[in-house]
Amino acid sequence: MSSVPSTPLSRGAHDQGRAERSAAARPARARTRRLVPRAALLALLGLATTGCTSNAFTRLGWPVPVTKQGQVALTLWQGSWIAAWIVGAVVWGLMLWAIIFHRKKRGSPPAPAQVRYNLPIEMLYTVVPFIMVGILFFFTARDENYIDKLSAHPAVTITIVGYQWSWQFQYKNYPVPGSPTGYVTENGEPWSPQTGNSQLPVLVIPENETVRFNLVSTDVIHAFWIVPFEFKRDVIPGHPNHFEVTATKTASGIGHCTELCGLYHSRMLFKWRIVPQAQFNTWVHAQQAAQQKAGGAQ
Repeated sequence: MSSVPSTPLSRGAHDQGRAERSAAARPARARTRRLVPRAALLALLGLATTGCTSNAFTRLGWPVPVTKQGQVALTLWQGSWIAAWIVGAVVWGLMLWAIIFHRKKRGSPPAPAQVRYNLPIEMLYTVVPFIMVGILFFFTARDENYIDKLSAHPAVTITIVGYQWSWQFQYKNYPVPGSPTGYVTENGEPWSPQTGNSQLPVLVIPENETVRFNLVSTDVIHAFWIVPFEFKRDVIPGHPNHFEVTATKTASGIGHCTELCGLYHSRMLFKWRIVPQAQFNTWVHAQQAAQQKAGGAQ
């Protein structure tokens, strides 16, 4: 051991060592800052690409649509969710950025200049929400106009008559001379514990054809709803309603009245089927012949 004491490091040497450590830490922080936005971008990209498939997750709680109009409504629903997730990702990303990279440390410099009265920034976060609402309004109005559009010559026109507590379906393209309604007509009975669904009226429409529904009520307000149409409309006495659908696949199920219309509202059900065009033609012409022979609906 040397009896000569070693010369202590100068202040500059300490500062140099601290600077070297800071310089070594800066690349790590820079890499972290680059990774955060990249990870957020990848998450948003993954969320957007899942919309290319149709499953329970990408539909976000909606059933599988069976009409073109239902698919349009589903797309609007998905787009609204994607916009909400993007806004959420930006907001949460900024919050996490501030928490991770701008937390107060011992010996940290004073807080930077605040933006409380920064007019450009205040204008930015006032104008941006208006732009977002305007975009959502545009797509909503566009899709609403498509869903409400009525064609000049639908392939099939059906008058839906709602009454306490069942439905009647009149096929206006298929006359039945001498019958009470003058057309092929489907009647039925409300659901009951004794008969179940066996006596419900049946609505049959063709696949890949435009079908117009004219909705009328003979007593109180009802509402016509087939779940996979992704759409329903009120049936109001004295105020006929109209809408059209184009079915895209064969399907069947139970339709509902969704407006509280009295004591047996829950029993006001009907059966519906979407069938290929050839099968629909066979069915409706058989009904036409049978009802013409019998003088009315069977």
